[in-house]
Amino acid sequence: MSVNYDLSTIWAFIIAFAVFAYVVLDGFDLGIGILFPEFAVGKERDQAMNAIAPVWDGNETWLVLGGGGLFAAFPLAYAIIMPALYPPIIAMLLGLVFRGVAFEFRWRDPSHRRFWDMAFTGGSITAALAQGIILGALLQGVEVTGRAYSGGWLDWLTPFSLLTGGSVVAGYALLGACWLIAKTEGQTQVHAYRLARKFGLITLAAIAAVSAATPFLDQDYYSRWLTFPNILLVAPVPLLVGVLGLYFWRALGKGAQIVPFLTVLGLFALSFAGLGISMFPYIIPPSVSIWDAAAPENSQIFMLIGVGLMMPLILGYTAWAYWVFRGKVGDGYH
Repeated sequence: MSVNYDLSTIWAFIIAFAVFAYVVLDGFDLGIGILFPEFAVGKERDQAMNAIAPVWDGNETWLVLGGGGLFAAFPLAYAIIMPALYPPIIAMLLGLVFRGVAFEFRWRDPSHRRFWDMAFTGGSITAALAQGIILGALLQGVEVTGRAYSGGWLDWLTPFSLLTGGSVVAGYALLGACWLIAKTEGQTQVHAYRLARKFGLITLAAIAAVSAATPFLDQDYYSRWLTFPNILLVAPVPLLVGVLGLYFWRALGKGAQIVPFLTVLGLFALSFAGLGISMFPYIIPPSVSIWDAAAPENSQIFMLIGVGLMMPLILGYTAWAYWVFRGKVGDGYH
């Protein structure tokens, strides 16, 4: 099998971009679901729901692109990851189904709205927790023998994966609160400010905890983060996290409406960069690199042409949708 190292790297970055786009876009949708019980029944919940109504299903495009791209460009990784992580992956998909169905039916079945609100929250928490657990399970390493998963059914369930799962839930809640600050007004916005302060503290603490634990998962991680001269190269990442964290609190204190959301996006980007520093070039640490898992060169080239045509289209209609539905969500708008 002929593998083009440059093409494999390009595809790794394409999939990483799709995953990051999904995390930050569908993240605030799931975050609003996580926070939903905190809002009063009636206008507050309706405003929160309407803030994501025009965009939530389109945001999931990136999940399809990331998962489909992994299957097509790195089939070996897909074949190992799926059996290793079946339970949290199935939980994530079921959570997304419950979230989507509840979103639609709470308007069409008002007599059971309380149930659909619970399903909306439960599905959002389940999906977010499962995504964080998947991340932690990959980061701590997957047992591979030859070209197949050789671990147990519950190897993914560890204290570290639960830590990353809870961290993602907190981070999504923070994204959701900051999105509501930008998109709502009145009492809903006031409530969103309070929630942003609460989950801002939790998220920053979670980033610190995951960052402190990661180097001790594997000697390679430790070498990349805590040995000289590597520590000089990676030091800007935690330093920038600290700077953005302070800037976030300053923006909340001044009553800024757009800046908190943009600042949290920056925190997610830095966290994602830290993940890349730890893992690259392994797609399944510590044994399967992107080149080991890559599809044949002809397949990568063929798919790259399709992505080159479709990616601008996806970016274009996503940007257009956000532009059309810009501005505040008032009372009674659908």
